[in-house]
Amino acid sequence: MAKTVLVINSGSSSIKYQLVDLESGEGLASGLVEKIGEPIDGHYKHEYNGEKHELEEPIHDHEQGLKRVLGFFEEYGPKLSDAGIVAVGHRVVQGGSLFPKPALVTDKTINQVKDLAVLAPLHNGPEAKGAEVMRALLPDVPQIFVFDSSFFFQLPKAASTYALNKEIADQYHIRRYGAHGTSHEFISSVVPEVIGKPAEGLKQIVLHIGNGASASAEISGKPVETSMGLTPLEGLVMGGRTGDIDPAVVFHLIRNAHMNVDELDALFNKRSGMMGMTGFGDLREVHRLVAEGNEDAKLALDVYVHRIVSYIGNYTYQMGGCDVITFTAGVGENDDIVRKMVCDKLAPFGVKLDEEKNATRSKEPRVISTPDSSVIIAVIPTNEELAIARKSAAIAEAGEDTYGNKFAK
Repeated sequence: MAKTVLVINSGSSSIKYQLVDLESGEGLASGLVEKIGEPIDGHYKHEYNGEKHELEEPIHDHEQGLKRVLGFFEEYGPKLSDAGIVAVGHRVVQGGSLFPKPALVTDKTINQVKDLAVLAPLHNGPEAKGAEVMRALLPDVPQIFVFDSSFFFQLPKAASTYALNKEIADQYHIRRYGAHGTSHEFISSVVPEVIGKPAEGLKQIVLHIGNGASASAEISGKPVETSMGLTPLEGLVMGGRTGDIDPAVVFHLIRNAHMNVDELDALFNKRSGMMGMTGFGDLREVHRLVAEGNEDAKLALDVYVHRIVSYIGNYTYQMGGCDVITFTAGVGENDDIVRKMVCDKLAPFGVKLDEEKNATRSKEPRVISTPDSSVIIAVIPTNEELAIARKSAAIAEAGEDTYGNKFAK
């Protein structure tokens, strides 16, 4: 019988899910629940076997939404009882210093994830709630938390430590935790096979560029740097986030614009980045504006690329060289214009892009640099769901996690 894992990603007003076949690595079924707790009708979408099923109705809370999701599996397939489900894996953004590895969902770990919401207020609460609900709905199936921050818990202290007053930093757990760790770990683990080089000693940079964007550097598969910090705000320019910015801008806006914490939070996280500079967070719209001669859009795209190239330069020197740069996620996998702009900036250092391969759309992992390029340039689709499924299945099979929590039916 096939073995599968149901991967759940619970947001404040949405739930994404995918049933993953562990042997093939493919998603057998997937879906989305939107507009949870909103005064308007919510939206469900369930896809299986080439068919899409949709429904609109008020969705009061996550429990109602997840009950309906399980109903979709029963009605439209595949039935979870026949699909060989071995675990439910829950993506969690922030594990803080408590969770360097995945953890079984228990009363204790649920409360710990809730407590860590102070570091990820938009994410951890809903993620804990989703796990709480699924644990009650499927009590005989192991539920596992998989943390986005775990991979970067291995960062060297020089990379994870802010030059902040030590007492304050220690008291309030302020350090660089990173994010998108599940994606960066997955990509860096498959790069050696894609490029045909051994993992040992391989120096690589991974660019996870989507609406949220982050960069990382790995040597022999171990992270040595990443662009996101205490929260996902730090680092590259994103769809709605500023990325790196002088912290004194906060003081300036408090004193002169009389903005409060919530207004600043919304400004930096939702109303800045490409959205703030162009009115669009979607790079496709930005490219359209550039083609129409919009100067604001052209500047925004230049800023976007400038920041990426700055991180590539930083990481190359931190590692003492670079063997491969990999583009992944929505923009990284699909935007040949951004990839070309970045690689053109690297051309003086011997980076050579195969223009035809770069312009070709494909869902397959591929190398898009020429054989004589000084650095290999690759495009590899990320698969966070598969990574979460594999980690969850390993704990389910063992019956316990590294913290001593055991699964008892």
